[in-house]
Amino acid sequence: MTDLYHEGQRELQDRFDTRRLADRLSDVAGDVFHEPFVRFIEARDMFFIATTDAKGAPDCSYKGGDPGFVRVLDDHELAFPSYDGNGMFRTLGNIGVNPHIGLLFLDFEAGTRLRVNGEATVELDGPLVESFPGAQCAVRVRARAIFPNCGRYVHDYRKVDESPFVPRGNCEPPVPDWKLDPWFEGTLAEGDPALDPERPSAPAVPRF
Repeated sequence: MTDLYHEGQRELQDRFDTRRLADRLSDVAGDVFHEPFVRFIEARDMFFIATTDAKGAPDCSYKGGDPGFVRVLDDHELAFPSYDGNGMFRTLGNIGVNPHIGLLFLDFEAGTRLRVNGEATVELDGPLVESFPGAQCAVRVRARAIFPNCGRYVHDYRKVDESPFVPRGNCEPPVPDWKLDPWFEGTLAEGDPALDPERPSAPAVPRF
C-alpha cells in the first residue's frame, strides 16, 4: 500500500532517507481485520479518535468503555458506542460533515499500538445501537488502512480501576458531579439523569 503516503510525507521520507523503510512498513498495512488485530482491538478498554470538520480543522478525543466495547463486525468494519458526554458532539458532529477518521488503539502495559484509518458513519437508532448498553448512538468505521506502530516511546502504565461511569447492563451509572454544578443549571438535556434528585452521583475526573 505505497499509496498510504502523500507528497508531504514523501518529501520528509526523502529528506531523512526513510522512503525504503516506509515502503517496507507499508507492506503490513491493509484494510482487513486479521484475527490478531480483532483480538487486540476487542481486548482494549479505550482508544483515541481523530476527526476533522468540513474545513479540515482537526479534533481529537478519548473513548473508553469495558473491554469489547469496540467490536469488529466483519473483515473490514468495526463499531463502537457513543455514551453520554458533555453534549458538544464534536467527534460525531465532525463525522457527519467529514467521514474520514483515525483511530489509535494502545496497550500501555505491552507497548503495542495499532492504527485504523477509515470512513465513519453515525447510527442514531436501530439494532446496532440497541446492542450497546447505555449507548446514545453508535459509530461504524469502514477501514481503509490498518497497521501496527512501533511502541518504543509508549510509557509503561498499569490499570488501577475501571470507570464507574461506563454503562454496564442494567446497572445505572452514577451522575458525574460536574453536571450538578449550579453553573450548568438550566442547560442539561431534558430527561438527563442529573435532573433526578434520587440518582446517585460520583466525582468525575478532576477539572481544570
